[in-house]
Amino acid sequence: MAITVAAMETWLNRLLGAAPDAPRLPLKGFLEGIGQLESLVDVPSGTPVLVRGDTDCKPGEKVGKGDIRLRSMAETLNYGRSKGWIQVIFGHIGRDPKGSLDKVRARLAEILGCEVGFVADWLDPQSATILDAVPQAIRAAAPGSVILLENTRKYDVETVLWKAKPKDVPALAPKLAKLANEFAEKVAKVYVHEAFSAGSLDSSSTVVPAAMDRVALGKYEAGEFWGPLMDCLDAQLVVSSGLKIDKLDDLTAMIDRGKIRWVFTGGSLAMGLKKAAAELEGQTFCVGVAEDPAHADKPYYIPPARVEQAKKLIAEGRQKGIRFVMPVDFVLQDGRVSTTIGPGDQQLDVGPATGDYFEQKIGEFLDEVKSQSTPAVAFHNGVLGMFEDPKFEAGTRRFMTQLKRMKDAGVKVYVGGGEGGKALEKYGKEDWVTHNFTAGGTVLNALGSEPVPYLVALWMASNKASEK
Repeated sequence: MAITVAAMETWLNRLLGAAPDAPRLPLKGFLEGIGQLESLVDVPSGTPVLVRGDTDCKPGEKVGKGDIRLRSMAETLNYGRSKGWIQVIFGHIGRDPKGSLDKVRARLAEILGCEVGFVADWLDPQSATILDAVPQAIRAAAPGSVILLENTRKYDVETVLWKAKPKDVPALAPKLAKLANEFAEKVAKVYVHEAFSAGSLDSSSTVVPAAMDRVALGKYEAGEFWGPLMDCLDAQLVVSSGLKIDKLDDLTAMIDRGKIRWVFTGGSLAMGLKKAAAELEGQTFCVGVAEDPAHADKPYYIPPARVEQAKKLIAEGRQKGIRFVMPVDFVLQDGRVSTTIGPGDQQLDVGPATGDYFEQKIGEFLDEVKSQSTPAVAFHNGVLGMFEDPKFEAGTRRFMTQLKRMKDAGVKVYVGGGEGGKALEKYGKEDWVTHNFTAGGTVLNALGSEPVPYLVALWMASNKASEK
């Protein structure tokens, strides 16, 4: 049944958290309300199935290089092939609307060992109408076929929700309802989400499910959520760092679960916490340009309100016995190592004394948990400095060895993908940790303060939360 414009308005308001009945559930609550791939076992051969795929990758010269996200889809796609479904995959690559999935199509064909069809132009952007080339390709496809649609971000409608506010919903609903209905009428009414990393408010992940008859999580995605992520909810130690202070929200949510006992920080998050800790003790601590209002438009800027939030977090955390481990020296923009930061300075890495201090505290953590009857869990997210530049990589490179140290001591060590995952690949080895996620943003959402948008959409679709 088609979704009406009014129902799409309701859907979007719930998705944006603006409706009184917007789903507000713990991660497990969302997952329990969404079917897994096996729930579609009765879908007949020859049925078109729409697959939101994890296509955002850069395949290297051979299978196994730069294509982990495509390989993560293989089990789901092979299941669909064994059932005789005609699977139509759609997804994005990067943020450039001119980016093409042509090389992704070729690598996916190698991974699956079959031909993968390709439709380069599939949508009229003005009317949000699916072009005839798509249903024609589906009609011509044999059972078990796989077809890939070109980069979804080629079309503006894919990203219109990125900055949308509730006040924008009435203007957006007609076109988004049309898009969802077009997919249901001309492509498929069965939808599988197998794009673990697709954590943005992309229409392909959050709007199209509104018009589907049946939806399900893919094999890999369900495994990540029900396995490693459930472990991370019980983490006793978290390493959280990065350029943006808004990770403070995610850290707060993680701490509020009551399991975390140790917090190691770097980047802007550490700067906010350092300043907050000093003020709690009646002292001052300058974080340089990060607190200069002239830099308010920069991602590393720390507003006064964030310092107040950090003070509350530290004060309440210390009452619960949480240890906050923060840098004690810094590598500044000109390469100087200093224990202080001047008004015009910017810290771009932690210094050697911090490396020593962090290693000491990791040792204390290991002593504390060695007598536990079950393995302790540590979650690492982000990097300790601007590691892309060799002048500011030492802190991150050194800390990677601490992940191995913890795993060797019996701790379950999880890396939250993103930059932390890139640092592990650059400075360490895969077996240094228990698991390295393929998606940083999705993991932070799942563990942090906001739900994963596509889980909200799939839960609503599964529970008929919108009136179609």
